[in-house]
Amino acid sequence: MNTLISIHDATFDRLENAAAPWLLPTLARFTFAATLLLYFWNSGLTKLGGGIGGLFAPSLGAYAQIFPKAMEAVGYDVGQLGLFHRLVVLAGTYAEFLLPLLLLLGLATRLSALGMIGFIAVQSLTDLFGHGAISQPETLGAWFDRVPDSPILDQRLFWITVLMVLVIRGAGPLSLDRLLRRHAPYDSSAA
Repeated sequence: MNTLISIHDATFDRLENAAAPWLLPTLARFTFAATLLLYFWNSGLTKLGGGIGGLFAPSLGAYAQIFPKAMEAVGYDVGQLGLFHRLVVLAGTYAEFLLPLLLLLGLATRLSALGMIGFIAVQSLTDLFGHGAISQPETLGAWFDRVPDSPILDQRLFWITVLMVLVIRGAGPLSLDRLLRRHAPYDSSAA
């Protein structure tokens, strides 16, 4: 039995040492790009106003998605909301484009992944308390319940887990982070 354990440990230790540094972050970025990149970009597109000015004038839907209760309170008149609301909507909209793009390119990956985790946390809290999903068991879901497809608890746990791999391991070899690090001057005081 000890021989089997030794073979097992030696095999998987070699695999971990050889593959984990490049395979895990590469798979995490691929998984994010394949499953969530267009989700976030399409969501961001719904928040843009019409024309080129839409980059600076979010749609009514953007305010309704991000501040549902505030919009209801003002009768869906965006003019009654303040500068704070506008800045949050603009920041949220830009984040839906910029953070996924940075992850796709592997640029500032760890910070971008942290930003996405924060974004998903805010998105989830808005869905739960702003849009009322907290009272919808099928949307909220539950862990350890044999039903793996609830939009909030189940799906977003997977999203955050993929992003945590990038926070911990970085972007991997196929990234601008790696390319820039190769061309950066060596600073012996940082070693």
